[in-house]
Amino acid sequence: MSQTYEFYSERAQESARQASEATLDNVRERALRSEAVWLDLAHRARQVARDRRVADEERAARRAAEQEDASA
Repeated sequence: MSQTYEFYSERAQESARQASEATLDNVRERALRSEAVWLDLAHRARQVARDRRVADEERAARRAAEQEDASA
């Protein structure tokens, strides 16, 4: 299953909420570590999606140029 920026971002928000509600220090620290990891994953997912979009655009442009060359 492909995870999206939104999925990871929601998990980060949930971890932040858990940290703010925690009464025990170790629980709060665990939730804050989880939030940091989820935020990193969200950033990576956004970057992968951006890179994929750029690669798709480059491939489409290359195919269009090849078709133009072939028909000339």
